[in-house]
Amino acid sequence: MLVIGGLLLSVQVLTQSQFTDITDTAGLVHQYRVHEGLFGGGACVLDYNNDGYEDVYVTGGLNDDQLLRNNGDGTLTDVSATAGLEITRHFVTQGVVSADVNRDGLQDLFITTITSRDSLQIIPRARNLLLLGRENGTFEDATDAWGLRPLYSFSTGASFGDFNNDGWPDVYVGNYFVGYAETLDHISDATIVGATQTAKGYLLLNDGGKRFIDVYDDYGLSHRGFGFGGLFTDYDNDGDQDLLVNHDFGYKATPDLLLRNDYPRQHFTDVAEAEGMDLRINAMGSARGDVNGDGLLDYYVTNIKLNRLMVAQGPEQGFIDEAKERGMHYVSISWGANFADFDHDGDEDLFVSNGDLNPNCVPMANFYFENQGGQFQERARAAGVGDYGIGRGSVVFDLENDGDLDVLAVCQGAVKDYPVPSITRLWRNDATKGNWLKVRLQGTQAEASGIGSRVTLFSRGRRMLREVDGGGSSHVSQNSRILHFGLGDVDRVDSVLVSWNGGHEQLLVNQAVNQVLTITEEVRAAESANTWRSPVVLIILACCVLAAIVYYQRIA
Repeated sequence: MLVIGGLLLSVQVLTQSQFTDITDTAGLVHQYRVHEGLFGGGACVLDYNNDGYEDVYVTGGLNDDQLLRNNGDGTLTDVSATAGLEITRHFVTQGVVSADVNRDGLQDLFITTITSRDSLQIIPRARNLLLLGRENGTFEDATDAWGLRPLYSFSTGASFGDFNNDGWPDVYVGNYFVGYAETLDHISDATIVGATQTAKGYLLLNDGGKRFIDVYDDYGLSHRGFGFGGLFTDYDNDGDQDLLVNHDFGYKATPDLLLRNDYPRQHFTDVAEAEGMDLRINAMGSARGDVNGDGLLDYYVTNIKLNRLMVAQGPEQGFIDEAKERGMHYVSISWGANFADFDHDGDEDLFVSNGDLNPNCVPMANFYFENQGGQFQERARAAGVGDYGIGRGSVVFDLENDGDLDVLAVCQGAVKDYPVPSITRLWRNDATKGNWLKVRLQGTQAEASGIGSRVTLFSRGRRMLREVDGGGSSHVSQNSRILHFGLGDVDRVDSVLVSWNGGHEQLLVNQAVNQVLTITEEVRAAESANTWRSPVVLIILACCVLAAIVYYQRIA
């Protein structure tokens, strides 16, 4: 018996899942309740009380939103009842993102909505919500004060990004309908596309931490589509934030957009067709990552049926879908997606949250793609995350500050009978081996949390690239803004290069592993001196010198 027991114990150890479902033990009780069909919900990682442990905000749709305080011991407590979130209970919420919009050191929330719970009126539906963080751990409704009241819409996902490089976080909001007189209880191509009411997004400029101004038209944009939000990202490595916009029904209406930021000119140019990113699919969400370690960001775009892995081919060579070639050619209906080095072997794996349209409600498991030298193997069931709930947005963060990344995936409650529980789940990462490094950025001239900035880690001839997430990633969600690197058996990091949004670079060398490295942006005292060397100033100086020479020649 002892021998048999020992053998069984050995088998359990050998077959231990990488992730453990701790939904119940962590105290998480959440389910997104839909109002109409496929829409909602999202999650956002933030440290709202600045205690060093990352918290999570989850939208609820017709259920109440939840602010989940991280207790620091692997558990979460819903504190929404005392956090000043009463305003959210009047709306059918969709997605959520956070940033410090007024640079007071506290995280603020931007929550998208599709309608008001008080009336459930036809589109145009309701305003989105801006809630400013307070020092006592509560939030204040600043929607009207920041100019959001006139922007009534059917909004899906939002994303923070500093597109004019002034240090203040701006926002892109994806809108789905501009007007629609019916409900969406039964989803079909004919129902949605027949509406012919595609909407513009909102491009909201942060005016010095005081208000948002919609500059969509001013920046040369006129595109309309069934928007599921956008992702601010520097796809072309030029130091400013571009915008990848996801559109549903791209094959019948507007394909995905890749908007190149023409900074310092106040203009975006759609280069999607030229770059191979005009995806004519049902684009639900996006994830960014450098899958092959070449220093170029690649993008995974979720879809109905087959997702896309758009791999950068190099400067001015665009992107190519390599999902099939890299082992990711699986059929499903996918929403959230998160690149992360879950196993600490030095490359990024991928979690994908799957779920059928609701009320179709056919069970489909999540994906977990393990990166094995640039090729991916799907092993969600073996990893312990192959849940069959009706998944939507998903996020990654370090719940216990133990150095590895955990996963939370939002699930909808089924409109009709469903064979398995469909609840929001939290998986703790338990089987990770190897060293790690986490990097937290603190901007002085760049955005306060480093949103849009990048960190490249060099060690033993290997290069690893991460970009700080401002939201719009996954599906209507936002991951942790603390950048994470798995290092395997590397016991020292050769160098860490920060590329701050705007182009300024900062280098640190010989860094210890298994730590949270906080990097504060250098105050560029030499910037005034460098200003004298700019081309414009040099031309002015030359003109002044020439004028002086002419003047003195005349009076001589």
